[in-house]
Amino acid sequence: MTVDALTDVAGIRVGHATRDGAGRLTGTTVVLAPEGGAVAAVDVRGGGPGTKETDALDPRNVVRGIDAVVLTGGSAYGLDAATGVMAWLEEQGRGVPVGADPAHVVPVVPAACVFDLGRGGDFRARPDAALGRAAVEAAAATGPGAPVAEGCVGAGTGAAAGLLKGGVGSASAVLGSGITVAALVVVNAAGSVLDPETGVLYGELFQGRVSYPAREAHEAARRRLAESAATHAPPPLNTTLAVVATDAVLSKAQAQKVAGTAHDGIARAVRPVHLLHDGDTVFALATGARPLDAADPLALNEVLAAGADLVTRAIVRAVRAARGVAGPGGAWPSYEELYGPRRETS
Repeated sequence: MTVDALTDVAGIRVGHATRDGAGRLTGTTVVLAPEGGAVAAVDVRGGGPGTKETDALDPRNVVRGIDAVVLTGGSAYGLDAATGVMAWLEEQGRGVPVGADPAHVVPVVPAACVFDLGRGGDFRARPDAALGRAAVEAAAATGPGAPVAEGCVGAGTGAAAGLLKGGVGSASAVLGSGITVAALVVVNAAGSVLDPETGVLYGELFQGRVSYPAREAHEAARRRLAESAATHAPPPLNTTLAVVATDAVLSKAQAQKVAGTAHDGIARAVRPVHLLHDGDTVFALATGARPLDAADPLALNEVLAAGADLVTRAIVRAVRAARGVAGPGGAWPSYEELYGPRRETS
């Protein structure tokens, strides 16, 4: 049984820690790798990224696997959350051995942040090591294949998608080969996720299963968005983060190709994307449970295509799961608050 989330890749766990209220609107999400780690790579396309330990994932470098990935609010300040994750992993004896004593390890925990400073009203409210620890403990406490909370949780708590509320979304698929591919995203985009002429989400247009809002509903939504825009300036620094995971056996170079291709999934759902004030970053993880078909030199292609498709679908789910917020830091209505829930068409 699958839950249509990143945790459908066996061994992967996800935990959120959220801070909201009293001027706070931020949080941290941790993707915890299986015991023994996972092969990992990263591709950064945004011109203003905030990251930690991403150089270690370069295929030319010595690190072979990672123990966790941290996605966090708080801009560069929020990268402190990774310290709490590292401390917890060290206590579990997880990391790269660096001495004769088994307790002497250095966990490999790459991280990336989104800009949500001041979204709750307090510019100094941001994730720290304690919140990172809470997120990794939440991940460790989940069972195998546990559902992943979506919307305004974890790193998506203070996220915005243009003038709409952003958040966390996830999706998965089992390919014809039996390989599982899944994605988790944090949508905090400077660009728009919806077509300004119709109100349809770009990602749903790509999926080909949409119902167009009535003109009256779209005009009402446009007025509401204009009113919201008048209460706060457009977010100056934004980012869409993603983790694409698979149970396939991949090299670091192959994982890097997966991360790079997955950016296509962002470009289908957010316009414009990868600008100088974006920090768009995609991590790819491979747990190595299922080998690719050795007789097919193009066997990786189905993983590449699925990764991009799932990122698009996860972005749609993030935006639809988000709930609107209004407070001292500004007002961001949710998509479904404006347009209602999705109505499937065949």
